[in-house]
Amino acid sequence: MSADTRGPVVVVGGGIGGLATALALQRAGRPVRVLERGARLDGGGAGLVLSPNAQRSLRALGVEEATRSRATVLTRTVVCQPDGRALARVDLDGRGASGALLGVHRADLVEVLAAALDPGTVELGHEVADVMGVEADLVVGADGIRSVVRAAMDVDVRPTHRGYTVWRALVPSGQDLAEPATLVETWGRGERFGVVPVADGWTYVYACVNADEGEPVADDLADLRRRFAGWHAPLPALLAAVEPGTLLRHDIRDLPPGRTPLHRGRLALVGDAAHAMEPNLGQGAGLALEDAVVLAHALATAPSLDAALAGYARARAPRVAALARQSRRVGRLAQHGHPALVALRDLTLLATPPGLARRASGRATTWQPPIPSATAPSPQEIR
Repeated sequence: MSADTRGPVVVVGGGIGGLATALALQRAGRPVRVLERGARLDGGGAGLVLSPNAQRSLRALGVEEATRSRATVLTRTVVCQPDGRALARVDLDGRGASGALLGVHRADLVEVLAAALDPGTVELGHEVADVMGVEADLVVGADGIRSVVRAAMDVDVRPTHRGYTVWRALVPSGQDLAEPATLVETWGRGERFGVVPVADGWTYVYACVNADEGEPVADDLADLRRRFAGWHAPLPALLAAVEPGTLLRHDIRDLPPGRTPLHRGRLALVGDAAHAMEPNLGQGAGLALEDAVVLAHALATAPSLDAALAGYARARAPRVAALARQSRRVGRLAQHGHPALVALRDLTLLATPPGLARRASGRATTWQPPIPSATAPSPQEIR
């Protein structure tokens, strides 16, 4: 380890990836500042699903139990047709790739990570206009899909619209969920609806609809209520319970898989700044948490900053590119709008054994953090 792997780090962005990176670095004894342009940490985004790999990352960061205390343990996933007929059902038995999921408020995870940092680590209202002028041995871009740090790396990649839009909301308790402790997705023709129980009696709901980028809608909530009115219970009731003004809308964009270098010079990228992907695997937050753990480990074990960043990129690049491609494939499958293709898709899901579905998730969920030891080998990951 050299002086440049122990020097100060500036993290640009105070979201999940930025806070986790700062926490991982602090736990490794490295001085770090988080520069967040907002006046407060953003808890928006409604809910999250944390897979076993994300939970292991939280354990490595020392905040797994604090997060779990605010989460709902999900022991089953179900994919349905709009009439409620189950197409696929997977019980999560707590072992390996099929370990239980956690449903959590995004704001709760942000709060847990922020609370674990040293006081004064996060500097709010600090927008970075000149990345190269930031005084630090290492600048980490955790500033999302439109990253200013990635732009400063002169990387020729641009977000790509994927042909659909997602609406997200949190619904208060009071709705009778037919499948408690279960993540339920209902797939129609060019439309999807997800239901995720999260902590404190809240339910996270999301709706994906094929749409052009920026397609105008006079009243998003009223349109969704009309669109899903004939779908199975409790979906219409959940939409009826959404408070006006709380619905979040985002056109779905990603970065071309494998096209973004994870570091250049003294700049490095984590989370969506590095590998924004479609939200079809429930891995956006999880991969950002993994990035944080692996980057800190590389800096703690490599002989130089250059070697650490090269090791970080070797460990992360194949995995995040593979999962981004997989998420694109799932998105194409789930958002099919042609009746014949939808019928074939549904028959395929019905015929897929649960064990095969569990094995298919293994690429994402069996990941293990690197060994936290000064004598550990270069960061390695299960792929």
